Amino acid sequence: MGAENNKNASLGQICTERLTNGIIKENPTFILMLGMCPTLAVTTSAMNGVGMGLSTTVVLIMSNLMISLLRKVIPDGVRMPAFIVVVASFVTIIQFLMQGYFDDLYASLGLYIPLIVVNCIILGRAEAYAYKNPVLPSLFDGIGMGLGFSVALTCIGAVRELLGAGEIFGIHVMPESFVPVSIFVMAPGAFFVLAVLTAIQNKVKIIGEKKGRDMSKIQSGCGQDCLNCADSGCAKRLYDDKEKQAPAQKKAETTQAPAQKTTDTAQTPEQKAADTEEEKAADKQVKEEKENG
Repeated sequence: MGAENNKNASLGQICTERLTNGIIKENPTFILMLGMCPTLAVTTSAMNGVGMGLSTTVVLIMSNLMISLLRKVIPDGVRMPAFIVVVASFVTIIQFLMQGYFDDLYASLGLYIPLIVVNCIILGRAEAYAYKNPVLPSLFDGIGMGLGFSVALTCIGAVRELLGAGEIFGIHVMPESFVPVSIFVMAPGAFFVLAVLTAIQNKVKIIGEKKGRDMSKIQSGCGQDCLNCADSGCAKRLYDDKEKQAPAQKKAETTQAPAQKTTDTAQTPEQKAADTEEEKAADKQVKEEKENG
């Protein structure tokens, strides 16, 4: 019963870690710099950012779930084509639903809805996490990454819409004297806003590290090659601490055994002679007891 409770607690901790990791520590837009094409192209307004982010989130969740379920069935040699087929199926469903029920949003996003199929965030999570981990953590990984992407796109779109049109979600919020800076709703404005928000994210990370908080990343796209890994922020905390400590303990035991053997063999000649005399005396006593018996 106790082992089962510990297992459930560990699973809950991993799921929570996956959720917060995608939103904050490994935000796919501000930290990993993935999915830049839709990030820069469709974020002319906050509503476009929400629509694109939530569409990608649904595809991420469903594709992670399906790929994790099929991870033992999909052959390793054809996993990428299999991932693309799974992702394309869900993107087609989302595209039809959006075209049927959210026609204005679908017209605004246009070509970028079908391009979700080749979004490197989705394929990256499928390859790096869902294909190697159980269903529930993969599901929360998709939710975390999708929400992180949605938050990033909404923030960029809101800032661009506010400065470029004086509105947020179509509601006029700036005073009448405000003169919109039209460059922010154009292509260069996307780069300006992305750069500023990324700098703010990095500043928050630096402040958190100075305060002693753990701001490191958690096993995103880990290739299991720690020797040649250049990612200094990787914490690899998803492994059990006991599994980490076991090799070190085994190594310590193996190093102690030869040391003990060395101390046993490293005796002075006087000690060796004394041991030999004791052995001879013991043998002589045994012989005398046999003769008397």
